[in-house]
Amino acid sequence: MENKPSAIIVGAGYTGLSAAFDLVRQGYQVQIFESEDEIGGLAGTFELQPGYRVEKFYHHWFTSDTAILGLIRELGLGDRLLYKNSDTGLYFANSVFRLASPFDLLRFTPIPLIDRVRTGLMALKARRISDWRQLESQSAEEWIIRNGGRKAYEVIWKPLLAGKFGMEASNVSAVWFWNKLKLRGSSRDTKGAESLVYFEGGFGAVTAGLRQALDNAGVKFHLNTPVLKVLSQAGQVKGVRTASVDAAADQVVVTTPLPLALELAPELPESYTAAARQIRFLGNVCLVLRLNRSLSSTYWLNVGDPSFPFVGVIEHTNFDDPAKYGGERIAYISKYLPITDRLFSMSEREFFDYAVPFIRKIFPDFSESWVNGFKLWKAKYSQPVITRHYSQLIPDEATPIKGLWIANMAQIYPEDRGTNYAVRQGRALATRILSQGR
Repeated sequence: MENKPSAIIVGAGYTGLSAAFDLVRQGYQVQIFESEDEIGGLAGTFELQPGYRVEKFYHHWFTSDTAILGLIRELGLGDRLLYKNSDTGLYFANSVFRLASPFDLLRFTPIPLIDRVRTGLMALKARRISDWRQLESQSAEEWIIRNGGRKAYEVIWKPLLAGKFGMEASNVSAVWFWNKLKLRGSSRDTKGAESLVYFEGGFGAVTAGLRQALDNAGVKFHLNTPVLKVLSQAGQVKGVRTASVDAAADQVVVTTPLPLALELAPELPESYTAAARQIRFLGNVCLVLRLNRSLSSTYWLNVGDPSFPFVGVIEHTNFDDPAKYGGERIAYISKYLPITDRLFSMSEREFFDYAVPFIRKIFPDFSESWVNGFKLWKAKYSQPVITRHYSQLIPDEATPIKGLWIANMAQIYPEDRGTNYAVRQGRALATRILSQGR
């Protein structure tokens, strides 16, 4: 009997899981090595209270996220998709403004009427741009001012870019901003309201369904098993090394963050790694609050206040039914930052104490007595900094070592990170592998 081709996936996020899903169904023997004790990557969940789980980092899908929605339907779970209208706002000048529709924008008095109109037209223009390459030489700041006006940039966009990218804000490419406008515009209904998608049971339930399908197909998982090195010989991949074993495979797919992926394969030539090493990343700290009452009626509150250290307040239970969480309200306080920032090194309690005065600034009635509990999560490589001419830095997924592939969020450009693009990336990579044979 002919031996089956074999593949090792390094990292059990959605890119790796999706690649495994297609490879195993096409006859590959697949093993997945994951350094953590659970799968899901940045879409991982945790048990907040006995009986229910929530995402470590807030998540939803757009109606245009066809890759992940299609995979869910393939898993036979399509009947558990939940379509909901979102409620978005902006905190500015000690007030919360609703910004969930074009009509809300027209009523946004902190900027002149002409700039409100220009901002709306800018969003429409973004949806009509099909070739992102025309934007690569421009910064987001330049493009916004040119199309939406300086006042709109100063009031709305500059604080949001600074909140997201900090000192890197002026380096962010117009391509990144264009993609955000295009994505949100593609998920609006005929009346301009934004429609988002969630899953009955949360992202953890999707991950569990995918895990079950992979288990049934014979994929072997190795959790709590960091890969130490990719093994190769004479320009051909041979497998991976862990602390306890050398595992052989015909194909190795590394889906860890790009800097870690390059470290795992020191034999890669400088011609492949030099540009890729120029890509910079921001980390993220995310405080998850269990509350006995709601902060507000807004699901996604962007913060347009330069003195506020967080990019937003996301009250998950204004999107999903709080009855599913024991009646508690779940809110996320998020911050993108360099991992050298002192906030990244704070303990859970230190970060909570630091955040409380800022929460109270937006919600003056807020009291610590509202908090039933909290949890802090950190990610070192949460957001690649999309700079001008970013496409010139991205390494090909096919490396110079035959059979070694690298695939992660830094390579999905011009789109930004997210489970939808992770699924698309993983499945497209599986197609490339299958087209080349062993």
